[in-house]
Amino acid sequence: MTIKPIRNDDELKAAFQRLEAIFQAAPDTPEADEMEVWVTLIEVYENKHYTIAPPDPIEAIKFRMEQQNLSAKDLETYIGSSGRVSEVLNRKRPLSLRMIKRLHDGLAIPYESLLAG
Repeated sequence: MTIKPIRNDDELKAAFQRLEAIFQAAPDTPEADEMEVWVTLIEVYENKHYTIAPPDPIEAIKFRMEQQNLSAKDLETYIGSSGRVSEVLNRKRPLSLRMIKRLHDGLAIPYESLLAG
């Protein structure tokens, strides 16, 4: 097995092809060890070249609303009055730390999403 760092997208494609060929390797075999090494190399390359930024905080809130079929009224518990909810959702008022904590605790929206931007 010859393994070297992945330096470009062509090498990434080749790494995926090799990974696909050995993906079902039995545990405690050389192929299983090779698979773990390829997974690590691919992950490092992708994290460096294809980073995914956290979503915009308002988009994260709207996504959670859609997932849980929530209305703006349902957000009053976490954000405040209906006017304040409207201002936040329309980007006229920033989220306060208190709102962020309540949204995280109550709706399980990750802090990383709420603090991004």
